[in-house]
Amino acid sequence: MNSPSLPQRATVRKKKPNRKRKKRGFFRTLSRIFLFFIILLFAAAGWLYFSPSAQSFRYIIADTLITTQHRYLAKYIIGEAELKSRVTEYNTRFAHMGDEKDTHSIKVTPEEQAKPLVEIENISGSGYKGFVMTVNDPTKVRLGIPNKQGAGEKVSSMVERTGAIAGVNGGGFADPNWKGNGFKPIGVVISQGKLYYNGLSGDHSTQIVGIDKQGKMLAGNYTLEELSKLGIQEAVSFQPRIIVNGKGLIKNAAEGWGIAPRTAMGQRADGAILFVVIDGRQPGYSIGANLYDVQQIMLKHGAVIAANLDGGSSTVLVKDNTIINKPSSQYGERYLPTAFLVFEHPEQVDIPNIWEGLDPANIDAGKK
Repeated sequence: MNSPSLPQRATVRKKKPNRKRKKRGFFRTLSRIFLFFIILLFAAAGWLYFSPSAQSFRYIIADTLITTQHRYLAKYIIGEAELKSRVTEYNTRFAHMGDEKDTHSIKVTPEEQAKPLVEIENISGSGYKGFVMTVNDPTKVRLGIPNKQGAGEKVSSMVERTGAIAGVNGGGFADPNWKGNGFKPIGVVISQGKLYYNGLSGDHSTQIVGIDKQGKMLAGNYTLEELSKLGIQEAVSFQPRIIVNGKGLIKNAAEGWGIAPRTAMGQRADGAILFVVIDGRQPGYSIGANLYDVQQIMLKHGAVIAANLDGGSSTVLVKDNTIINKPSSQYGERYLPTAFLVFEHPEQVDIPNIWEGLDPANIDAGKK
């Protein structure tokens, strides 16, 4: 039998793949993909900037950026003039949301007091995950502050140091370039019925979030004199109030001030205090919520009054010395000036005033 003859060298060469042709084909495909994405990008930009149907979406993006340390980027979405106008509009609207007189009353029942002091529920919605912490006895809430001058303190540290059961972040603070030391609160800080910090000029009112001596939540615009007459026990300055006398003040998501991590405080008619904590800025887990979302969560849980607290990268929930949520700060849990803490025996807790004798005007908010 004749053995098959080997192929000629010329034949072998013809059967080899043409590397140059494959290389050109690869780059041609890559170029087409790149061109497709460029066209898609221009089409999306055209829709975003010129389509009337995209206006609401543009404002959602802008409002979301306004709540971050990259606020300046919002001008590329809505323009610099519109950015300034929108920030002013929100500040004005938020201030007026604290005007209506609050007439709610509470009736703490033995049944409620018999429940566990603190209960935590997981919640989720469109694009967000978070928690509702219910404190069934409102008289067990106290305001925590740092234990040394010159710097704020992590909420987890406050909880552990004071022996608290749980805690959430409280009021706002001066935060230059989002790198503040957490030691210069905005507005006022009232703890154990005493004015610990006063950053107000003159006899102006401030929008506060707090609790009086009977455990009734107070939120809205008040002067220090009014707060004293109302028997304020614990309070910080922050806005806006989002529920008063059982009704929500934010009409829809478009008025919800963008999407971000959120913290809010509310109260039911039976006296139970509600803390809503929403995680955000973490794609794949939780993007965040707007204030309308938070308002609706509060209403669903029976809140008759509720108000926004400092959120964003400050948002944190601690229970039994464990951080329950996932704070969004790239630097980890932030150093803050205030936190609402829950105690079994709050009357045994000593919270000295670290701001005593300090002039708020002389406190450097950025000094580390």
